[in-house]
Amino acid sequence: MGDAPEILGLHHVTAMGGAPHRNVRFYREVLGLRLVKRTVNFDDPGTYHLYYGDALGRPGTLLTFFPWPGARPGRVGVGQVAVTAFTIPEAAIGYWEKRLRAYGVAMERAASRLEEEEVVLRFQDPDGLWLELAAHPQAETRPGWPEGPVPLEYAIRGLHTVTMREAVAEPTLRFLIEGMGFRLVQEEGDRIRLAVGPGGPGAWVDLQVDPRAPRGHIAVGTVHHVAWRVRNDAEQGAWRTRLQALGLYVTPVMDRKYFHSIYFREPGGVLFEIATDPPGFTVDEAPERLGTGLMLPDWLEPMRGEIERALPPLEGKVIRE
Repeated sequence: MGDAPEILGLHHVTAMGGAPHRNVRFYREVLGLRLVKRTVNFDDPGTYHLYYGDALGRPGTLLTFFPWPGARPGRVGVGQVAVTAFTIPEAAIGYWEKRLRAYGVAMERAASRLEEEEVVLRFQDPDGLWLELAAHPQAETRPGWPEGPVPLEYAIRGLHTVTMREAVAEPTLRFLIEGMGFRLVQEEGDRIRLAVGPGGPGAWVDLQVDPRAPRGHIAVGTVHHVAWRVRNDAEQGAWRTRLQALGLYVTPVMDRKYFHSIYFREPGGVLFEIATDPPGFTVDEAPERLGTGLMLPDWLEPMRGEIERALPPLEGKVIRE
């Protein structure tokens, strides 16, 4: 990029959920991801912020949620991440078809849309969030969660791709390539794939162009934002300077305790974040204890009692909303 360092790939995707205990059951027990951090939305501590990923919550493996019990569903549309895909080993498709069926999850098996994908399973979580499991030969090179409920040979190996729905491709395409250093990989039908950093699973974004689609509405069952990785604060600062020079409004750096963040919108309306890899999720819990306690940043600790009383339980019988 010349004046800004290379983006490494996806850091995390953050979505809106419904009942938090139902969310935990699905992602931890059905999909076999590790709940690596239970904390709260730092900007609105009346709700949880739940992080799921591999054994250590490494950047590039994370799907996170703000769960709002009883909130209305959103609408997937233009200006949103429409689908979040995870990577699985090539030999794991049959296992996941049986597993999802056993848990009553409706799915469809799709042939490869693009050359890089072998087979894709598409389904929704209990709140209607669209997800995919994409088989790929590079999955074996990425860590999973060896102690999870899914045997490691079949386990999810991090994020694969996010699919952004756009009314027109050109403004977003130009911004990603010229502004953020992405490169065009393939076009097929209404889908355009771009790569950043090393490319491959975890460093792809797909643009799905649909001029007839309605504008999306962010609420339960939709993605709130997608975060991209940089190595450290200095690289993030360089990106903030570059993006401001391009005429974008970029937030000040925000301390998320486990990483630092800046936010801005791409031309099509999707909310982007650039997040640092460090310090990571072991800053306040030992690796073996990740996700077992409610962790708060220092500035919210004085409110712990009030926050804990307001939060619903994470485990227990699912109450229908």
